[in-house]
Amino acid sequence: MAHVSTATAAATHTHQHVSVNRPNPVQVGTIVWLASELMFFAALFAMYFTVRQTMPVEEWAAQAGKLDLGFSTINTTVLVLSSFTCQAGVFAAERFQPNRTGSIFAFWRWGMNEWMTLTYLMGAFFIGGQIFEYTELVHQGLSISSSPYGSVFYITTGFHGLHVLGGLIAFLFLLGRSFAAKKFGHHEATTGIVVSYYWHFVDVVWIALFAVIYLLR
Repeated sequence: MAHVSTATAAATHTHQHVSVNRPNPVQVGTIVWLASELMFFAALFAMYFTVRQTMPVEEWAAQAGKLDLGFSTINTTVLVLSSFTCQAGVFAAERFQPNRTGSIFAFWRWGMNEWMTLTYLMGAFFIGGQIFEYTELVHQGLSISSSPYGSVFYITTGFHGLHVLGGLIAFLFLLGRSFAAKKFGHHEATTGIVVSYYWHFVDVVWIALFAVIYLLR
């Protein structure tokens, strides 16, 4: 009798150990997909450097000189800070806190919904800034068809902008699922975590783009 009980307890312990250490398939799938996206952006970087090597230095410098480094730095700073607000939302999701527990001004008591909403607004600000920058550059004669530099500039930054838009849609889905859930649980928390993976990826890619396009002109 004691032997059977011991065997049952051991089996139960083994089962619990396996279930705890099993990777979350949603998180693993997201990481694999982001790895494929990394290859896509690597190809864009390769295109950018190839065109840079083939264009005359004077022409490249003249086109790159139209970029507004100060404005782009502000826009980049907002996007980078949005990664911190997004991660704060993840911390709230991991403790299963969807909503704030105090005043709206007491940000240390915010839940996932408040932090992710702020992240969404910061991402929308970045997209608005990028549209404004495109408008100004077109007025200066730099368009996607004006020169090889214009083509690689708009293609690389434009595809990144589309990825940011995808992230904003993901935030809307995340918030909608959170508000619709009768009880905030593991599924909602996992959604917040995988959305943060994507958002951090988008931010890191933009830091690399910013360094190459705006700082190494």
